[in-house]
Amino acid sequence: MSRTSRHAASPAPAAAPVEEPWTILRLMLRSADYLREKGVPSARLDAEHLLAHALGVGRLELYLQHERPLLSAELDRFRPLLRRRAGREPLQYILGRQAFRELDLEVGPAVLVPRPETEVLVDEVLAWMRAEQRVDVAALDVGTGSGAIALSLAREGPCRTVVATDVSEAAVRVAERNRATAGLDDAVELRVGWYFEPVGAAERFDVIVSNPPYVAETEAGSLEPEVREWEPAGALLAGPDGLAALRVVVGGAAAHLRPGGLLALEVGAGQAGAVARMLEERGAYEDVSVRRDLAGKERIVLGRGTNADT
Repeated sequence: MSRTSRHAASPAPAAAPVEEPWTILRLMLRSADYLREKGVPSARLDAEHLLAHALGVGRLELYLQHERPLLSAELDRFRPLLRRRAGREPLQYILGRQAFRELDLEVGPAVLVPRPETEVLVDEVLAWMRAEQRVDVAALDVGTGSGAIALSLAREGPCRTVVATDVSEAAVRVAERNRATAGLDDAVELRVGWYFEPVGAAERFDVIVSNPPYVAETEAGSLEPEVREWEPAGALLAGPDGLAALRVVVGGAAAHLRPGGLLALEVGAGQAGAVARMLEERGAYEDVSVRRDLAGKERIVLGRGTNADT
């Protein structure tokens, strides 16, 4: 066999495999599968929000450039966010923001993530103000957290002043930043302290509103990991039956609510009847009623103040 023949018989070197590029669409689909395997609800939507955040674009913009290959720096920004969500950290904490009515709120581990049920609570308070034709309202938000309720009332309602309290200094610092972002520094006064402790003995309000802790300690294990492992327990859990904080609010509000004023409470699923009876038995409230949330669950308890405790 000639040298030429031997050379011709040698196998050609294999071509290096071409790696498929990470386009926006491919990364979204793979990331959604990954989150779904980790048990994350709304896996596809969350993957889209995280990728949009990493790229600094709106979520719908992803679909306008879905075939665009991603740069290495873009992938490096996205991957840690995806790992955090796979660990069941709340999407809102990762993004650092949560929309609430007309507000764009900063959120983080110091505060609960504001929920649609609380938007209904604000709706009920605003509806009462309109029905009563109230002006120059003085409102108190007990346990303000991110400031969602207090800031919404100051922005949307006919409020002369809104006072908001919270026992957590870290939560109040978040609320302060949200107040500044919303341009409501002069409209909302934030105070640190336990329930009504920061409120003067002679202070009276037309509206007292609260979304207090209302999860029973025995039910903590049944909460989603995003809630159980990440959101502040002090803003969630309220004794063996979940009513401990509500008892404090109902009892303390009576001394600070003007006659004819409104006490408005968000309560846990299945608690509305017990809380309504709590108001009725107190003797400081009348016209007690219950409202449902967007899912049809009894979620809001309302009562009108009498002069029994004033």
